[in-house]
Amino acid sequence: MKHGKNYRNALKKYDSAALFSIPRAVELVKELKFAKFDETVEVHVSLKLGKNQSVRDTVVLPHQFRGEKRVLVFCKEDRVKEALEAGAAYAGAADYIEKVKGGWLDFDIAVATPDMMKDVGRLGMVLGRKGLMPNPKTGTVTADIGAAINELKKGRVEFRADKTGVVHLAIGKVSMDTDKIAENITILLTEIGRKKPADAKADFIQSVSISSTMGPGVWLDYKVGE
Repeated sequence: MKHGKNYRNALKKYDSAALFSIPRAVELVKELKFAKFDETVEVHVSLKLGKNQSVRDTVVLPHQFRGEKRVLVFCKEDRVKEALEAGAAYAGAADYIEKVKGGWLDFDIAVATPDMMKDVGRLGMVLGRKGLMPNPKTGTVTADIGAAINELKKGRVEFRADKTGVVHLAIGKVSMDTDKIAENITILLTEIGRKKPADAKADFIQSVSISSTMGPGVWLDYKVGE
């Protein structure tokens, strides 16, 4: 891959093959940024997974860095008021299913009560492509609407390993305090470690790197501080 002048200059400022503690790695990412906008800090975790193994779950990051999340709740009419009072931007059944079928996607997260999944499942072609389909594994299919919305608004995000066994996740903004970004990273790595399959091999987490949106990657010694 060819990189621009700013990227190549950033690479000259540090040892790109070295491992750094989480706080120092975050500091480096902040020092290496060169874009004029507030870049996102991204983490990339390479896992040693077997052929039929996967990792997928959610984590509540202690320090938020995105705007207010618009939550759509698919629920029966008798629970609409409850959902709205809990903080949902939208709540309903057939009317919102029809809107989504028509291409309306003016929300960030979709939650559904179990009794709605038969109908919501028909939106798979629309919601699935956008990663918005409610799923019990991520806590977005639940009878406890209030708890789900509360956690989502606190910063609950989904992480999952892709086909190559790598978890990619936005973890902060370069404008955030170093300790806040570092804590988000530590919490994420702890949760990933807890999801290690029972029959997974040693060295489950093979490598971890972080980078800003435009900047080069910095390798973490993720065991430092554990």
